[in-house]
Amino acid sequence: MNQPRFQKTLDTLLHQSVHRRGGVPGVVAMVTGRNGNLYEGAAGVRELGDTSRPMDTGAVFAIFSTTKAMTAACALQLVEEGLLSLDDPADRYLPEIGELGVLTGFDAAGQPQTRAPKRRITVNDLFLHTSGLGYEFFSSDDQRYRAARGVPGLISCTAAAMRSVLLHDPGECWSYGVNIDWLGRIVETIRGKRLGDVMRERLFAPLDMTDIGFTMTPSMRERRVTIHERGEHGQLAPLPELVLPQPPEMDCGGHGLYATVGEYMKFIRMILNDGMGPHGRVLKPETIAMMGTDGLAALGLSSTAWTTANPSLVNSGEFLPGQDKGWSYSFLVNRETAPTGRPAGSLMWAGLANCYFWIDRQTGIGGYWASQVLPFQDAAAYPGFLEFERAVYDSCQAVVNG
Repeated sequence: MNQPRFQKTLDTLLHQSVHRRGGVPGVVAMVTGRNGNLYEGAAGVRELGDTSRPMDTGAVFAIFSTTKAMTAACALQLVEEGLLSLDDPADRYLPEIGELGVLTGFDAAGQPQTRAPKRRITVNDLFLHTSGLGYEFFSSDDQRYRAARGVPGLISCTAAAMRSVLLHDPGECWSYGVNIDWLGRIVETIRGKRLGDVMRERLFAPLDMTDIGFTMTPSMRERRVTIHERGEHGQLAPLPELVLPQPPEMDCGGHGLYATVGEYMKFIRMILNDGMGPHGRVLKPETIAMMGTDGLAALGLSSTAWTTANPSLVNSGEFLPGQDKGWSYSFLVNRETAPTGRPAGSLMWAGLANCYFWIDRQTGIGGYWASQVLPFQDAAAYPGFLEFERAVYDSCQAVVNG
């Protein structure tokens, strides 16, 4: 690998992501090998129109659903210790999840009609998003149910927000939703502590992660990147008041963390290193292997496209359209080689405000591309991530250990 050329190529891509017509206000992106970061870069500003706040690698992002993999790691530690089993009914730990019904429709007055599910939701269902739980911004039925029953939105970070409705019977299909928030509650129940405390002790400390948490420190608040909204004509507007509750009522394992990209790279490196961190082992090698196992394959299911029920938050879309995809514990798994060069069996996921990462255990590299733009799969941000990943594989296909 030609390091100066590699650096220049990726720096140029970040610059283009910001300065092309309709580009993102700012971006931070990094690439890691097993032994350390191979690239760190930033471009643009933290808030559109404020040149006094240039983007840098210390910027703090709402990482939304890229929180999920960290919650999954904490739950898998319980599996390792024999305190939790994938086959366990989830209501053994949280009786209230057993009270959720399957939506069958709405009556003439607009009130939801439900029935009991055909079987109980298992811990495995929560990991794999096969429980029937959804997200209101991906399901108009979930949105309508919440409105009828007064269930708050998930961004409220409350326990009440999790108690929506099942969109299908457990095990019937893959439906991305609030599953990992419930899994985080199971972790709290077994450990007897808030999820954030569990993460600090069992994940952040052994990985030497400090700029991360459900509640931002004063220093993190000063470095927070503003979320922006793209209007229907492509224009961007900053939303400086759009911040998850600080502190939240509930540490939401599905979407609640704030972090720098550099801190997330430490988590990616732990997975590349079979569960070992700089200050001790986080997960056993066999657990890391399981973490990357496509759990949907054995069920004859695939991860599918999504349709928006709230265009201000998400665009309708799909990762790797036309390719077969699964889901592991807890990542998207590409069952075929991705157009970017990512090998089959690699892992990736994303966060609502257009944050994206991938983990390639075969090659020994991973990356994270972060912006703060709504709606999800933005027309500038998502292609920027794909260009970045493609350039990484073009430049360092032979890199294994950094």
